[in-house]
Amino acid sequence: MKYPVLGGIPRLPVSMIMRFRKLSLAIVLLACPCLALSQTPENPIEPISSALRAREFDKAVELCRTALQESPNSAQLWTLQGIAFASKGDSKAALTAFQQALKISPNNIAALAGAAQIEYQAGNQSAVPLLNRLLQLRPGDPTGHAMLAVLEYRQGNCVAAAAHFAKAGQLLDSQLDALHAYATCLVRLKRLDEAAKTFQRAVALQPDVPRERQLLASIQLMAHKPQDALATLQPLLEAKDADASTLQLASRAYEEAHDTPQAVSTLRQALLLDPRNTSLYLDFANICFAHESFQVGIDVITEGLSLQPNAEDLYVARGVLYVQLAKYDQAEADFEKSYELNPHQSLSVAAQGLVAVQTNDLDHALVSVQEKLQRKPNDPLLLYLQADVLSQKGIDPGTPEFELAMRSAKRAVALQPTLAAARGVLAKLYMENGQYQEAIEQCRKSLISDPKDQTAVYRLIQALRKTGQKQEIPELLQRLAQLREQATQDERERYRYKLFEEDTPAKQPAQP
Repeated sequence: MKYPVLGGIPRLPVSMIMRFRKLSLAIVLLACPCLALSQTPENPIEPISSALRAREFDKAVELCRTALQESPNSAQLWTLQGIAFASKGDSKAALTAFQQALKISPNNIAALAGAAQIEYQAGNQSAVPLLNRLLQLRPGDPTGHAMLAVLEYRQGNCVAAAAHFAKAGQLLDSQLDALHAYATCLVRLKRLDEAAKTFQRAVALQPDVPRERQLLASIQLMAHKPQDALATLQPLLEAKDADASTLQLASRAYEEAHDTPQAVSTLRQALLLDPRNTSLYLDFANICFAHESFQVGIDVITEGLSLQPNAEDLYVARGVLYVQLAKYDQAEADFEKSYELNPHQSLSVAAQGLVAVQTNDLDHALVSVQEKLQRKPNDPLLLYLQADVLSQKGIDPGTPEFELAMRSAKRAVALQPTLAAARGVLAKLYMENGQYQEAIEQCRKSLISDPKDQTAVYRLIQALRKTGQKQEIPELLQRLAQLREQATQDERERYRYKLFEEDTPAKQPAQP
């Protein structure tokens, strides 16, 4: 491999690939114009430069070491030593040399580029101030912007990352993963038209890769441009081996374009290819709900449940459709089955705040909450969390743990009456203790604070049935179905077209 030469000294060998999150990004750093070298017979620079050009890196290191004994404050010599060490793959020694050069000459462009390159390759945020300083000196450097974009993306700062990606310009046109990251940030920033244009560049790099077209079509659907999505998917649809994912995207595009017959036909093809894919049945249920074909939807969901009998989402979807036909007993049975299959599935947004449920480490969570309560014994949120964790552990009425949970929930409600989540836990404890009228009262108060709390509606239905007060149940089932349908639509809007970051193995930097 030959290094491009500029000003008599080779550019740093800086092809680098770094892994961040689930995305790998390869960016070649275009090294800055190297040192302006004064060459005199006494000047040791020329022999070092010649050794570098000849790829005699060990010799270059030794020549630098000898020269530095005579001129220890020469930023040029420290930079050349850094280049020599980097060329032979000794990044640690190279970074030390570049840092020494920067102590002497903080605006030494070559040393800044070399140090930033090494820190970036290691995935260190220490590269950020170096790159910022480099860009102050060379504001138009596209690679510096690209590298900063990667580092900001790693930190989840899409505002800054998108700005730097934009300034990287055409450099990204050959970097597929960088385009993925850029488009992902634009989607998160809801700049969907720009995201689609960015992903079109990715498709241009790999026009025959189905995943690239699927991702572009997903973004176009998010931007409510179904015809564009269909045009993007057309080559895949025309192929004989179109997969279920492609057909599902196309079905959604047809439906949004108001071509429901084609949407249904395409979705049926997808179901034939992947009959165990629950998301396909949910899409079918959504179409049936939108067009009031409730029984057809029920039949299709039932077919799906015959293949996936433990898919709680399908029971919820069928329950919603049963409610539309006023089949309240069947609807309630489906909601009950869904909850039975996954009691940790949140029917309310508030319950999702419990990290312990997500990590399934309730004992650790309880210890953590109780430690905090020792410092803040009257914190309503901590009291609620203590009650919730205890209730999730499956405590029995009459036990000390149950009594502690009950006291914590009551105290949380007393301290913060509008804390609907605490009222929900208290209602659950009352239900388990057979205090159904008290549970009804807490559910109603919870719904005043949070009218969209599905858990409160669900428990209110249970408590009313236990007390024989059934006249209100049909109306509440209607309400629960509406909340479930709205939640499904909201979740679909947020997540159905999200970009999936590839979990690809990290590649190693190219060796000189």
